[in-house]
Amino acid sequence: MIDSHSTGQPRVLLTVEQAAERLSLGRTSVYQLLKTGHLHSVRIGRLRRIPAESIDAYIAALTEQQ
Repeated sequence: MIDSHSTGQPRVLLTVEQAAERLSLGRTSVYQLLKTGHLHSVRIGRLRRIPAESIDAYIAALTEQQ
């Protein structure tokens, strides 16, 4: 899913499986990150989608901690 963004970059929404692949984690770990608030998601009907920006922010937070 793509939406226009103020910076001209498309907004991308990922499935849980796609997010898990990007993070090199399993689906259960991604659901745990969602539950603890480390990742954010949106609901579209019954579907859960994770904005790519949320994954980027999570990775940035991890790298800042080190």
